[in-house]
Amino acid sequence: MIVFDGSGSMAEMGFNKIDVPRIIEAREALHSVLPQIAAMRRLGLVVYGPGGDAECKSTELHFGPRPDAARPISAAVDAIDPTGNTPLTEGVRLAAEALEYRTRAGAIVLVTDGDETCGGAPCQLAADLAAEGLDLTVHVIGFKVRSSHFRWDSERDTEAVSNARCLADRTGGEYFSAESVQDLIGALRVTLGCNVFGALTRP
Repeated sequence: MIVFDGSGSMAEMGFNKIDVPRIIEAREALHSVLPQIAAMRRLGLVVYGPGGDAECKSTELHFGPRPDAARPISAAVDAIDPTGNTPLTEGVRLAAEALEYRTRAGAIVLVTDGDETCGGAPCQLAADLAAEGLDLTVHVIGFKVRSSHFRWDSERDTEAVSNARCLADRTGGEYFSAESVQDLIGALRVTLGCNVFGALTRP
């Protein structure tokens, strides 16, 4: 299952104001890797945060794992209006349920540019998934994550880590920091099991 960040921060550009919005680069990365990956793996999609929902209820299961899912995933991500909050914990929980994680093995790849902002507890969810799941692995890709503390050199602040990292740590997954489209492409290929096409240096 891919859990994709459609929150308002994905519409933001870098602090230097010359970058493109994160959502544009994330779409580019998915368009690049999905045709190869979907030919070999069944994929599903959860999107959280789009549509300007101030009540943190904008989490949607588009579909569970299915073959040849490249086009429907790309279409869903292309249609995102990234203007809401970040209920990433609920997004991961919904993906785990779609995988029937208590009785089946599965993997989740969370793509996020920051932290939970809707009161969810990603580390508690991580503990629950590890304790209750048959064999569930959560990988987390932090895409251009930035510290919540302002710095004049924030455009170079590449050391920030999403508070969702514990989801990977507690379930045997990996955390990747991605700062470019190519970084994100590499992280997606590795976490979705297609690292024969490329790799990413781990932090």
